Amino acid sequence: MIIKRALVTGGAGFIGSHVSDALLADGWSVTVLDDLSSGKREQVPAAAQFVQADIRSADAHALVRDGKFDLLCHLAAQMDVRRSVSDPSFDADVNVRGSLNLLEAVRASGHPTRVLFASTGGAVYGDFVEPPNLETYEKNPESPYGIAKFAVELYLAYYARVHGLDYIALRFANVFGPRQDPHGEAGVVAIFCQRILAGQPLTVFGDGGQTRDYVYVGDVARAHVLAAKRATIPAGRVDERGINLGTGRETSVIELAQALMRASGRSAPLQHAPARPGEQRRSVVSIAKAGQVLGWTPQVGLEQGLAQTFAWFASR
Repeated sequence: MIIKRALVTGGAGFIGSHVSDALLADGWSVTVLDDLSSGKREQVPAAAQFVQADIRSADAHALVRDGKFDLLCHLAAQMDVRRSVSDPSFDADVNVRGSLNLLEAVRASGHPTRVLFASTGGAVYGDFVEPPNLETYEKNPESPYGIAKFAVELYLAYYARVHGLDYIALRFANVFGPRQDPHGEAGVVAIFCQRILAGQPLTVFGDGGQTRDYVYVGDVARAHVLAAKRATIPAGRVDERGINLGTGRETSVIELAQALMRASGRSAPLQHAPARPGEQRRSVVSIAKAGQVLGWTPQVGLEQGLAQTFAWFASR
């Protein structure tokens, strides 16, 4: 049996480490590329090879160009929406220039590599459409982070049409689960878990009515395995290879806090803070295409996922 080779950028991070686990369990040989700026070395699976490098570097370019990888799961990114607002040049440098460095390496390699790109279903559509967001909806991101992610999708579509690149852009809703970092820019679930365990109030920005589509990290990792093995999608317009990953269910921040308190069996007071600039009001994605194209639907419900996530944080 031929063991296929996968490279996971950002594989020491929250989502990337779960994707690495899922690929290994499916029989892939996995190499993790991460600069450890936010990822953790101990999250890299023991069975994976680890290379420490920045995706913008010549070392990363050479690894992709010479590695003969069958699959490139590109999850490494500048993920802090607030930093993208305060420093859009840095965000574009990492998320656009870093991605182009890898895509040019794929092109130079001459090896047939499928690219799975971690895009955003939470930030790319903006507030000018009525959720749930379909892949074909107009894109008006509210942050430089969302703009950069969609710019990479446009580059991917160009590489597919002109250079024959085989890729799928997976547009994540709000991913949560074990290993999420509660410090710095992190998902609200991780932050709330940490604060409940510390006996601290839960900070709600604005009125708490802003909504998100919360999808469990294990379901997102499973989608990567399915996307890795799916037949090539014909090249065309950018949205043809864009696929939302979420639940199709809208949950407000206050509803999330209440669900987490139920799942954890603990309570915490809510405290309100001013709304944050660049934050969308509503975000929920349609997942019909993921079912049709990948045969994927989420298997872990919100409260089940919250219970598993809280148990992981409580065990730390």
